[in-house]
Amino acid sequence: MNPPSKKEQVYNDLKQRILTLELAPGSALDEVALSEHYGLSRTPLRELFHRLDGAGYLSSENNRGAFVSSMNLETMRNFFQSAPMIYAAIARLATEHASASQINELKKVQSRFRKAVDRAKAPEMAMYNHRFHELTGEMAASPYLAPSLDRLLIDHTRMSQRFYRTEKAASGKRVLKAAEQHDAMIDAFEQRQAAMAVELTLSHWELSRTEMDKYVMPDPLPTDVAINPATDLVIKQATLSKGASQ
Repeated sequence: MNPPSKKEQVYNDLKQRILTLELAPGSALDEVALSEHYGLSRTPLRELFHRLDGAGYLSSENNRGAFVSSMNLETMRNFFQSAPMIYAAIARLATEHASASQINELKKVQSRFRKAVDRAKAPEMAMYNHRFHELTGEMAASPYLAPSLDRLLIDHTRMSQRFYRTEKAASGKRVLKAAEQHDAMIDAFEQRQAAMAVELTLSHWELSRTEMDKYVMPDPLPTDVAINPATDLVIKQATLSKGASQ
């Protein structure tokens, strides 16, 4: 196999920078700076922008340049509505159509995912998880579902950066559970157990969904005041009031 061309290397690097949030959602791409960074002239760079736009990573506006795909409220609403349906359908078709070589490749990706888990490297975990689910899409071999899955995985991977941060014990347990679910899904694909693959896939989705919800609705910042619902007046919290009275 020939090594990837310079353009292909830049294309893959830009994808990874978007997926790992190095390039933030909605941010404008500096064509001049990127051209200098990659040592690529602006014409082939614009061609890559066009490819990334078509794949859902970027959006282009006339006379305004290219922007990283947004993760606004409408996008997130569509994501959470569509994800379980698409993942379940992909899992069923993957069970029916997967070849032995594809399952072996999935096992290799899973091995790399587990090594990233052992190292607690959130970006690596997110990218190997991305590839794991990308491969299930290839196994499903559906020309109708594949574009939907590819677009879904862009936002899933960006939001999953939070899921794979394992500073807290509970987060570490969730990541280990996700790894176990990957292994079980591979077994279901290998044994052609479609119903089991779908059930595991939906459980896998639910495991990560609660953390991804926080991307849209984060925990509130700490505050030392509260609202009295009876009077709509701002009052000091009980702990502070008690301290003030002493």
